[in-house]
Amino acid sequence: MFTHVTFGANDIEASRRFYDAALGALGIEPAQGPDPKGRYWWRTARGAFAIGAPIDGEAACHANGGTLGFHAKSPEMVQAFHDAGVAAGGRAIEDPPGERKGPFGPMLLAYLRDPSGNKICAMHRVG
Repeated sequence: MFTHVTFGANDIEASRRFYDAALGALGIEPAQGPDPKGRYWWRTARGAFAIGAPIDGEAACHANGGTLGFHAKSPEMVQAFHDAGVAAGGRAIEDPPGERKGPFGPMLLAYLRDPSGNKICAMHRVG
């Protein structure tokens, strides 16, 4: 459905290190960049994710109620994403990493805030 997602970041290098670690735990290659606008990009066959300073020159802020979920190929990757993200300057939020049951079936989730406060998660569908 999506081709790419971009998040604003206040400390680009801290955010790059965070995402290299957290997304690296999901098997995603380190960021490419910076591009001419100072953004870093992580690319897969399914889409791309970028961080950069907001174009309007204002401070980056998180979307209240917004979450970006990243696919984890295995249950172990969910925990590795969480651990790597926390070690690289992220903040653990919500429940500890683990299984959640909902209307779409069981899934393993881990939620973090990145260095700019953006909410992200890793998800692995069980079964």
